[in-house]
Amino acid sequence: MAKRSRQDVRRAIHSRIRKKMRGDESRPRLAVFRSVNHIYAQLINDNEGVTICSASTVEKGAGKGGNIDAAKAVGRLIAERAKDKGVTQVVFDRGGYIYHGRVKALAEAAREAGLQF
Repeated sequence: MAKRSRQDVRRAIHSRIRKKMRGDESRPRLAVFRSVNHIYAQLINDNEGVTICSASTVEKGAGKGGNIDAAKAVGRLIAERAKDKGVTQVVFDRGGYIYHGRVKALAEAAREAGLQF
């Protein structure tokens, strides 16, 4: 039996979480994806299958690199864009990652900027 890679384990955890979690119009899902160099966040309405807004470190002015400061900037940016769309409450989807480091920094910055979850 082959050993599962770290990425396979994360995907399994994420699919287990997603079975129980859904974002809708009133409370979209705040999905986080973390790579080595960047962090991405999206607000998703799962009923429609539509991304409401997104933010990432790939954009200019959203922080640079895969560090905690950049994650905080992305958290503030996604909260700002969500407010512009009229969204204040979300369901946080950590994407199978541990709630620690950059994922935690993004979540706390989004909370400080006004998102409730």
